[in-house]
Amino acid sequence: MIRFEDVWLTYRHAAGASAPVAEALRGVSFEIPEGGFRWLTGPSGAGKTSLMKLIYLAEHPTHGRIDLFGTHAARISRHNAALLRRRIGVVYQDFRLLPQLNAYDNVALPMRLARRSEAQIHANVSEILRWVGLEAKLAARPDELSGGEQQRIAIARAVVARPKLLVADEPTGNLDDDQAERLMLLITALNKLGTTVVVATHNLHLVARYPAPRLGLEAGRLVYDG
Repeated sequence: MIRFEDVWLTYRHAAGASAPVAEALRGVSFEIPEGGFRWLTGPSGAGKTSLMKLIYLAEHPTHGRIDLFGTHAARISRHNAALLRRRIGVVYQDFRLLPQLNAYDNVALPMRLARRSEAQIHANVSEILRWVGLEAKLAARPDELSGGEQQRIAIARAVVARPKLLVADEPTGNLDDDQAERLMLLITALNKLGTTVVVATHNLHLVARYPAPRLGLEAGRLVYDG
């Protein structure tokens, strides 16, 4: 499902400058099988978000090879990359909800992009909004929601179409313990149904509560895989 081989990622200065700013990832190699679950841990600045961006094709490696869904990511066309992204659900650390859309339409967006029927969209969106406890907020816009509510809407949007791969960057960061527990039940249920899951977190208590293999990053290097 996911294979990194000696992957490096270097961020550079803005246009015109040639000197690198920093090596966000350094020689990272690992594999995650289809249907696998991996925690991604490490201190702030370790490279977790950069690694996540490579997985959902928001960044491209400076060196090395990445295979996703059995395909060499660097060799796929822009059109095929867009199709591949539809198979990936992403929970962003900063939510990235569309401010002009209400909660229902934000969650429905991935299914509409995939051209699902409105009947199916209504059934799936209504079900997932009930699951995250926000069925009463479906008409609210993001600026009318609390940080925790926005986080739950972002999570609902990522999972509503039952993606083959779910990538979540600190998905419990704005949630209380009960909400975090509910989220983890949802994520583990998706994983049991075959969704491959990668969750970045600082919450080691959560990692201990839901044991699974872990990838550990420090200063851009993979220091733990097991």
